Amino acid sequence: MKPTLLILAAGMASRYGSMKQIDGFGPNGETIIDYSIYDAIKAGFGKVVFIIKEEFVENFKSIFDAKLQGKIETDYVFQNFDLKQFGIEEEIYREKPWGTAHAILSGRKVIKEPFCVINADDFYGFDAYKKMVAFLNEEATDSNFSIIGYQIGKTLSDFGAVSRGVCKVDGNGNLEEIVERTKIYQDGDAIVYEEYDTKHPLAYETPVSMNFWGFTPAVFKVTEDLFREFALANKDKPKAEFFIPLIGENLVKSNTAAFKVVPTSNQWFGVTYKEDKPFVQASIDQLIKDGAYPEKLWS
Repeated sequence: MKPTLLILAAGMASRYGSMKQIDGFGPNGETIIDYSIYDAIKAGFGKVVFIIKEEFVENFKSIFDAKLQGKIETDYVFQNFDLKQFGIEEEIYREKPWGTAHAILSGRKVIKEPFCVINADDFYGFDAYKKMVAFLNEEATDSNFSIIGYQIGKTLSDFGAVSRGVCKVDGNGNLEEIVERTKIYQDGDAIVYEEYDTKHPLAYETPVSMNFWGFTPAVFKVTEDLFREFALANKDKPKAEFFIPLIGENLVKSNTAAFKVVPTSNQWFGVTYKEDKPFVQASIDQLIKDGAYPEKLWS
């Protein structure tokens, strides 16, 4: 059974100012998701599942259904605020969705095979999909997961600070620790992150998570248990977010599962800020000129 691609596309994109998940970046209006799915099909994925807000389902279907028909199986699931499905009867007020780790729970009823998770607004490059398919087909077990590790120096924005899960890797290439740093940026010739108004340096090659994770369906039960604890512990913090790295950190520290950090030297790019768009468009144009993609992606 071929692995599944789970795309996180329910975010609010507050810094970007519009629905960047379906904004056009390619020469024929292709979204970043189009390039992700193109690479995933080429690498050997058999299904794509979109996690979206229910009110946007017709938008997504109008963009993707026709072009993907006959190329890859598609499905849509919705991230919502209903806590009763997790056995939480208490009403908890939220200003925004619960975060990426909560989002992947939306796929638990339709995914029965090894799968990977990506962000809708991140361009990862074919190498990452190829390596992830190899891992999911050959190495993934219910206690052996993976994460694609990007070099921090190849994941920054020129227009503001970014959040990254900074990885510490052991001698066997497995994740030892992952810490979400919410303010990383270029500071002169150095790369730094800020914590409590203090700057800390990061080496250019430091591996970071760009939310490209490989799992088996066993992760859903673990995540559901962790989310229930997180939601109740943070019921008075309406902006607290349940990030995927929290799953990794918990499983690693409890010795429940290992995470192989699969390195890639690919250049990542994405659209955190509106000002990132021209760079993304130019990067895609260059990849087309280099022969990585056809000018018309879905012919």
